[in-house]
Amino acid sequence: MTIRCKAAVLRAIGAPRPYARSTPLSIEEITLAPPKPVELLVRIAGAGLCHSDLSVINGDRPRPVPLALGHEGSGEVVEVGSAIDDVRAGDHVVFQFSASCGRCRRCLEGRPQVCERARAPKSAGELMAGGSRITSLNGERIGHHGGVSCMSEYVVVDRGTVVVVDKDIPLADAALFGCAVMTGVGAVINTARIRPGDSVAILGLGGVGLSGVLGARLAGAETIIAIDREPARLEVALSVGATHAVCARDADCVEQVRDLTGGGVDYAFELSGGADAMATAYGVVQYGGTVVICGLPPATSSFSINQCDLVGQEKSIRGSYMGSCVPVRDIPRFMRLYQEGRLPVNRLIDGYIGFDEVNAGFDKLQDVKAIRQILTPHGI
Repeated sequence: MTIRCKAAVLRAIGAPRPYARSTPLSIEEITLAPPKPVELLVRIAGAGLCHSDLSVINGDRPRPVPLALGHEGSGEVVEVGSAIDDVRAGDHVVFQFSASCGRCRRCLEGRPQVCERARAPKSAGELMAGGSRITSLNGERIGHHGGVSCMSEYVVVDRGTVVVVDKDIPLADAALFGCAVMTGVGAVINTARIRPGDSVAILGLGGVGLSGVLGARLAGAETIIAIDREPARLEVALSVGATHAVCARDADCVEQVRDLTGGGVDYAFELSGGADAMATAYGVVQYGGTVVICGLPPATSSFSINQCDLVGQEKSIRGSYMGSCVPVRDIPRFMRLYQEGRLPVNRLIDGYIGFDEVNAGFDKLQDVKAIRQILTPHGI
């Protein structure tokens, strides 16, 4: 069925701060076309405000506009496409922001997060079957953000974008598992495969970075060093499992980590997307250590390393997208750990907001006054 609903639409990137005044996101009535045979209509329960959304708003990672924003979310299935037989109306789902075809080389080797066929439509603001299902009331095409666009009352998404989850978990809170938890915990457990006794440094303590701290604690890391520029976030990291905290503003930040660990950590996770943080991450790993890059930097960002040092010390640098997760396997697994009290990601939620608070919410995110705010389009 065709749906008319409310959504947060980005029409121009690079708006001046504060966003509460410039309102880069306009709250508009939109129309959703009916789902195609391999698509679903979902009623949104929660949508997390994430730095990946912010990087589109501020132009660090530009996307074609107009764009219905939001990639980390959860909801209840309303309508199921005719070719889908494993999801039903009424199912609770969490979105994962990279649909996969299940047939390309990367999907077949168990790496759906880097599906070869998903990149082009996602970059163009389209779904896998082609085109957008979102239009303004005057018929103007509006793009999908990450194939999701969950800062809306309803969305139409690809079957491969949703993971059916347990109905016992508060559905709005479940939104975090689609990005922050999957990326942060996954980087530690899947990409690096941390073992009990390892030492790690986590750089950048937003929702993803703090999820990384939780993941490192879960994996049994002996030393977990949290690094950030903001003292308040360092305090949060210590409260959720970090063993040490180092302020990134300190001129001797790298030396402090080396002193704490007798030469450096086994693994350093860069989760902020900043070039300075990348240099720090490389500096704090010991001989034979590994840097795992998870934070998405501005599209033009680059960094340099000393090649002799890389070879002579046998260091490694690895990228980690979506925590190297297989979402249908890992999201339910991480949610079970949450239910058991072993992955308390609810401690990262600052509060719940409505559409009228979205622009100001991104000011709070930019100003490091919030970790995760959840937009609840229909209320709690």
